[in-house]
Amino acid sequence: MAAAATPTVGLTTARTFISSLHKTLMSRAAILSTESKDASMTRLASSSHISLSHSFLQKPNSVILKSKRVVATKAVSSENETSALPGLPIDLRGKRAFIAGIADDNGYGWAIAKSLAAAGAEILVGTWVPALNIFESSLRRGKFDESRVLPDGSLMEITKVYPMDAVFDGPEDVPEDIKTNKRYAGSSNWTVKELVESVKQDFGSIDILVHSLANGPEVAKPLLETSRFGYLAAISASSYSFISLLQNFLPIMNPGGATISLTYIAAERTIPGYGGGMSSAKAALESDTRVLAFEAGRKHKIRVNTISAGPLRSRAAKAIGFIDMMIEYSTTNAPLLKELSAALCYVNSAEEVGNAAAFLASPLASAITGTVLYVDNGLNGMAVSTDSPILEKLHAAKEK
Repeated sequence: MAAAATPTVGLTTARTFISSLHKTLMSRAAILSTESKDASMTRLASSSHISLSHSFLQKPNSVILKSKRVVATKAVSSENETSALPGLPIDLRGKRAFIAGIADDNGYGWAIAKSLAAAGAEILVGTWVPALNIFESSLRRGKFDESRVLPDGSLMEITKVYPMDAVFDGPEDVPEDIKTNKRYAGSSNWTVKELVESVKQDFGSIDILVHSLANGPEVAKPLLETSRFGYLAAISASSYSFISLLQNFLPIMNPGGATISLTYIAAERTIPGYGGGMSSAKAALESDTRVLAFEAGRKHKIRVNTISAGPLRSRAAKAIGFIDMMIEYSTTNAPLLKELSAALCYVNSAEEVGNAAAFLASPLASAITGTVLYVDNGLNGMAVSTDSPILEKLHAAKEK
C-alpha cells in the first residue's frame, strides 16, 4: 500500500507546484500589464502568460524576459508615433549678431538677419548713414512688418540700429566734404572704430559678424574704362571694409564666433557688364576670406566664411543695370530650376541664403572656415549655357 501511495503523493505535489507557479506567473503578468500604457497590449501580455504557462516549467525566466521586451517595444513604438522626430536644430539663443549693410528689407543682409533671429540670435544692425533716417522711419511706421514675420509668426526684433560708413576707419579719415554733407548731419560715431566702440559700450561683445555691403561708383563701366579712383573705391567699400570691420570687432568677439560675407561668381568667372572693379573686389574678398580664416582662427578662434549667392533684384543690384537679365540667365541655366518670384524676382530665395548663413554661424559648422559656400542653385558648376543654339544642334537634354 505504501508503494502504491507514492505516485499519488507525487502527483498531488506536482499539481500543487503547478498551481502555485501558475498563480505566481499570473501575478507577474498583472504587474507587466500595469506597466504598459496600451490596453490592448495588456490583454495580449496576460493571455500570452496563460497560454504559455506549461512552458514556464522548463524556461520560465526566458519567457518572462521575452514578454517584457514585447511590452517595452510596443510602448516605445507608441510613444514615437506621437512625439516629434529628433533633429539637429540651429540654436543661436544667447548669441548676438551684428549685420553691417542693411538699409531696406529686400536684400540678402535682411534675409540673413531674419534667419539668425529665427534661430534665436539677438540682432544689431549697421546702416549706411545717408539711408539711416529712411530705414528707421520705415521700421517705426511698420512698413517692414510683413517681411519681419518669422516662421513662428512673431516679428523679427532689431535691438538697435547704428549709423555706419565702413569706408572710413576713424574720424581722422573723414574728408571735409563728407563732414559737412547734409546727408550725414545729425549722425555721429559712424566710422568703423567709433561704431565698434559704441557696440562695446552698449553690449560688451558680439558672437556673429555679417558683412553685407558693397559699392562700386563705376560699376556700369567696363574694366578698361574704369578710373583709378573708381577701382580703388570699389575695393575699399566692397572688400577692405570687411577687413576693417573684422579687425576692430575681433577684440570684442567671443571665442567660437563666426563672420560671414557675401560674394559673387564674378570673382571667379567673367560676367560682362559687372565692371568698375567690382569683380576684382569680390575676388579680393574671397582671397581675404582664406587668409583671415587662418589669422582670426589661430589668434581668436573665430571662423571666417563667405557665401557666393545667386543674383537678387535688390535695390543695390539695380545699379548694375542688367540684373533682370542675369536672373533670367540663372533661372534658365542653373541645375536647379525655380520659377521667378513675381514680388521679389529672384532666382534663388533670399531666405535660402539667410538659412545658409545661419548654418555657418551655428555650432553645426564649427569645423568650417575659409570656405566659399555657393548658394546659387548650382549655377557655379556650369561651363556652358543650356539655352545656347549650339547645344540645340547637339540634341542636349533640357529640362522642360
